[in-house]
Amino acid sequence: MKKRRRIYEGKAKILYEGPEPGTLVQFFKDDATAFNKKKHDIIDGKGVLNNRISEHIFTQMTRIGIPNHLIKRLNMREQLIKEVEIIPIEVIVRNVAAGTLCERLGLTEGEVLPRSIIEFCYKKDELNDPLVAEEHITAFGWASPQEIDDIMALAIRVNDFLSGLFAGIGIQLIDFKIELGRHWENDAMRIIVADEISPDSCRLWDMKTNKKMDKDRFRQGLGGLVDAYSEVAGRLGIIPENEPQRGSGPVLVSDNDKTEE
Repeated sequence: MKKRRRIYEGKAKILYEGPEPGTLVQFFKDDATAFNKKKHDIIDGKGVLNNRISEHIFTQMTRIGIPNHLIKRLNMREQLIKEVEIIPIEVIVRNVAAGTLCERLGLTEGEVLPRSIIEFCYKKDELNDPLVAEEHITAFGWASPQEIDDIMALAIRVNDFLSGLFAGIGIQLIDFKIELGRHWENDAMRIIVADEISPDSCRLWDMKTNKKMDKDRFRQGLGGLVDAYSEVAGRLGIIPENEPQRGSGPVLVSDNDKTEE
């Protein structure tokens, strides 16, 4: 099997060169991190679940016309994706008070916000991804005013879609984080959703019990992270509920491998 060149390694994923120009292979790791890697652990099966959940969500977004980087899932841990120029901004959409919003504004966790709030953070681990304003983004050239408009429009569409998707399976979407990138097709460029959408990047609470079904289980030492992620996948109809998810290490597929069904 031909080894692929590693392009980038982040906290939870590795990017390898893809089989064709303009493509990458995204590998989901089992690493769990919080507080800018001050808390770190390996949780067996987390990467498999995030791969399946993110693939399902991106596939559904494609069907309703939300542009994103997914081409297809390759196997238990890998996706074939479009290569994009990542915009160095994390976009956070908040529907309910939680996390740092409560710390900054003195809000009570679980308080429904008057309206959805969009926040921007500068992607810089050594600075702890600081909150920034639109003026910072345009002044430092991270994105143009038109791109910010496109980013906000995409964020609102993703929020509407995810809120409905999760509400349909008894889960409340508290907030989520997305990353976006510039994708070129011939001479045309557009902003598309990249990275992943999974319980690692969303806060998800059971509507009846307020049980947390996301990475806060790791951040707050609640335990049961894989069980919670498995329940989310089960409710989405991706896997039978409570089916254990285990996957092998970073074995990359060959160009001729078929998509796993």
